Amino acid sequence: MIAYDALLAAFDTPRKGAKNAYTSLNGNMFSYLEKDGALALRMGKEARDAFIERYNASLAVAYNAVMKEYVVVPVEMLLDIDAVSPYFEESLAYVKSLKAKPTKKKPAKK
Repeated sequence: MIAYDALLAAFDTPRKGAKNAYTSLNGNMFSYLEKDGALALRMGKEARDAFIERYNASLAVAYNAVMKEYVVVPVEMLLDIDAVSPYFEESLAYVKSLKAKPTKKKPAKK
C-alpha cells in the first residue's frame, strides 16, 4: 500500500516481508499490514488503551489469533501521514524498549 510505504519512508524504516508487509527492530515486529490493507501498530498498554478509546479501535487479529499488543489503525488515519505519524513513532519507541531477540543465522555452506 502506497500510504504504508510513505509512512515508512518518513521514518526511514525498511519494509520487510514479500507477501505480508511489516516492520521490525532488533527482531521485534512493530507494525504490519493486514490482508484488507489496515495497519496494525504494536504499543505499550497505556498507549494502546488510550488509542482504542480515542478512535474506537480494536485489537488486531491475525490468523484467528488476537494480537494483544497491536491496535488496528483506522484506514482514514493511515491515509493521513501527519495523523498516523505520532502513533507510528509511539510504536517504534515501544519496540525500542523491548529486549532484542537473537538473530537466527543460517549456517555457512561448505
